[in-house]
Amino acid sequence: MTNVEKRAAELVEEKLAEKPEIFLVSVKMHSNGKLIILIDGDNGLGISDCVDVSRHVGFHLEEENVVEDAYNLEVSSPGIDTPLELPRQYTKNIGRSVAVKTTDGTKREGKLLAYADGSVIIEETIKEKGKKAELVESAIPTENIAETKVLISFK
Repeated sequence: MTNVEKRAAELVEEKLAEKPEIFLVSVKMHSNGKLIILIDGDNGLGISDCVDVSRHVGFHLEEENVVEDAYNLEVSSPGIDTPLELPRQYTKNIGRSVAVKTTDGTKREGKLLAYADGSVIIEETIKEKGKKAELVESAIPTENIAETKVLISFK
């Protein structure tokens, strides 16, 4: 983590201390001068939350002259296509359908039931040839997960 990313993360945590239901997901300074901060909330996130964090971080980075060159600050929630990273994100999405890609390249889909003891527990439909499909609970250790994304249902 660069000094800019580290200081930005500190500033975000400082601002979010007054709102414990909102949390920092990631901070990334790109080579093109774009500083991207992703925050999320246990019960969702409002635009005003992003604005508050942006103003706080931007003000202090400017005052402290942390960034040498011109930069663009972007504060938002992770998009729906952004993989889940933190245990808190998994917990927030319990009950939703997810796609889990494992480190061996296998893709599994199912309803997220829990995140506990270093594992993600999903309920997936298993269909064997000649047999009726059945719902099975599967625990996938987090060290075997390459990526988990929430699936959107249009039903």
